[in-house]
Amino acid sequence: MAKKIRKVFILDTNVLLHDYQCIYNFQENDVIIPITVLEELDKFKRGNDIINYHAREFTRELDKLSGDKLFNGGVSLGKGLGKLSIETGKPFSVTMQSSFPENTADHRILAIAEHVYRNKTDYDVTFISKDINLRMKAKSIGIMAQDYENDKVQDIGEIYKNISTIENLDDKLIKVLYDNPEGVLLEDFKFKKEPVANQYFILKGNSSSALAHYDPEAKTINRVLKQKTYGIDPRNAEQTFALDALLRSKVQLVSLTGKAGTGKTLLALAAAIHQRQDFTQIFLARPIVPLSNRDMGFLPGDIKEKIGPYMQPLFDNLDVIKNKFAQTSKEYMKIEEMLKNEKLIITPLAYIRGRSLSRIFFIVDEAQNLTPHEIKTIITRAGEGTKMIFTGDIEQIDSPYLDEKSNGLSYLTDKMKGQELFAHVNLVKGERSFLAELASHLL
Repeated sequence: MAKKIRKVFILDTNVLLHDYQCIYNFQENDVIIPITVLEELDKFKRGNDIINYHAREFTRELDKLSGDKLFNGGVSLGKGLGKLSIETGKPFSVTMQSSFPENTADHRILAIAEHVYRNKTDYDVTFISKDINLRMKAKSIGIMAQDYENDKVQDIGEIYKNISTIENLDDKLIKVLYDNPEGVLLEDFKFKKEPVANQYFILKGNSSSALAHYDPEAKTINRVLKQKTYGIDPRNAEQTFALDALLRSKVQLVSLTGKAGTGKTLLALAAAIHQRQDFTQIFLARPIVPLSNRDMGFLPGDIKEKIGPYMQPLFDNLDVIKNKFAQTSKEYMKIEEMLKNEKLIITPLAYIRGRSLSRIFFIVDEAQNLTPHEIKTIITRAGEGTKMIFTGDIEQIDSPYLDEKSNGLSYLTDKMKGQELFAHVNLVKGERSFLAELASHLL
């Protein structure tokens, strides 16, 4: 029997800021943290953003494990797990000096990783970083490097196949669906496999068709009707399904994905206002991802002026709904009243932290820029009667450390798929304008 190769993983700062509990996810293998990483984490401890929270929480985790052995042999991470150790700074080798002469934090981390790689010859050494360029630098000097894979979605294409088109159905069966508002038993459709909870269907017969939804509790196929919602008409099947999920009371968690212009945020906001009497407040929030990774502090003005450009797209969606009505209409006045009385709040996501989330219709826009842990943190704060909506485009990610497989929106959709309280709709057709749709495809 071949001897199992021992492994050691060296972690970059961004991995700990992404998931402060990541040290427990490497099974029986050892984990090394370069001392420079601790220096960098110290700079992130102050602040209200999620990365600041992760920096503080990891420091607390490290304190629980603290001891002299952290710098000499390592401390156990728990039963069945490997050891954690901290590697102090190392001088640059000739290879490092010739390739990366600048004395930066990244290069100091790389120098430590190279030292471990050169000296632990009986180990399979891997450098873990969410920074693509730093991984490439590591590989250039012979060190194996990879992304943090623990919370990545494996099959990105499969999780977004939530709408099925069924053809060549008996027209009589579709007629029964039209005649029975309570739905038709799933077994009557003789599908090849049972649908997932809240799956949507485009059913086609020889001369008739219908839009339908699978009710996992009653195990029935129900017809989905197009419904105008606070001035907004669904323009295609996907938008009709999205509104159905947004208005379905048993569904407490919804993810809407799709490219720009497909109507994700607009539909969610219209559905929220339509159901305003069922909730104490409507929160419409989005994460702020500063341009070029620069903090908002460099922008002129007070806090409202700083965050204004980030929130403007949300106000634009609200204006679309308001413009469906005359300024003297009760619908228009109701929106103005909700804004004035803070029944409808548009704000950066960070400002929601610490607020009660009971009986809230909570829309999180641009959720593809959140990490899986951020998504979890938000959802686990949901109180009774709260409905949460996450919208985003996984092809438009602004965070340098996330991709279509590792972002929180994909992770949420993958993990929640099949749960009775969850529904997902992927919007395909752009409805903003023909020009916008053409540009999305051609440019």
